[in-house]
Amino acid sequence: MERAHTICQDGVSSGGVLAHLERLEAQVNKSHKKSEELQSAQAEESALETKIHQLRHIRDKLRAEVKQRQARAKASSANVEPDQTVEISEQDVLERKQENMKAILQAYHFTGLSGKVTSRGVCVCISTAFEGNLLDSYFVDLVIQKPLQIHHHSIPGFIPLEKIAAKYLQTDIQHFLFSLCEYLNAYSGRKYQADQLQSDFAALLTGPLQRNPLCNLLSFTYKVDLGDRSFPFCARLLYKDLTRTLPTDVTVTYQGMETLSTAWEKQRASHETLFCTVPLHRVFASFSREGEKLDLSLAS
Repeated sequence: MERAHTICQDGVSSGGVLAHLERLEAQVNKSHKKSEELQSAQAEESALETKIHQLRHIRDKLRAEVKQRQARAKASSANVEPDQTVEISEQDVLERKQENMKAILQAYHFTGLSGKVTSRGVCVCISTAFEGNLLDSYFVDLVIQKPLQIHHHSIPGFIPLEKIAAKYLQTDIQHFLFSLCEYLNAYSGRKYQADQLQSDFAALLTGPLQRNPLCNLLSFTYKVDLGDRSFPFCARLLYKDLTRTLPTDVTVTYQGMETLSTAWEKQRASHETLFCTVPLHRVFASFSREGEKLDLSLAS
């Protein structure tokens, strides 16, 4: 009993001594752990410093190589003749033009433009259409050189190809092709309307349809029936804008009389409005369908 209650000289019981020892051991372990973490961090820092030195060495080496190559390139270009330098530069320009042409044909195929690369350059095909009807096709064979040249083509002589080429061919190849498409599509559209008038509505004409090769000047005489009477009109359609399929100037006159009644004067004026705003064959389809009544809703 006396031993069990023995007090240590420092006044701490035996149970308190054990707890104290455990705390000391925990502190020692914690200190060792911090020491190990510090050593690990120092080792990692040392490795990073070594890697930084290696990367700096590689960077300095690459910089030196770049400077050497720049110096060699400068010395090499200094030894090239001026004409040779110009020739290389022009070749690069021509190659870029050819690549641009390929890209244009691929990008704008849906507009009616297509083509293929030839030994000289590229052959462009322009397919025309009007109101969903596929019409004629034309080609332009381009030589990719400086300056660009047209080798062959099937463009009609009355289309201002030389004027369009002089304006756009050397500076904007896309604009050149689109401008040419405008002229050709408009011509095909005008020709299509005139052909439809001659083939489908000949019964309404009282004389031959007169037109020039460009189909930008049409004149014809037609009749409109009202009951048992037939009223002849003369029409002259002028297309000043060659990129349009509708006329810019229309004149409709009554054949055989100097003056008209108020009703027929309104009819004549309404014809002029229709010819200016509606394709020619659709106007005559309205005449044929309605008989003596004119479908003025077409012009709205």
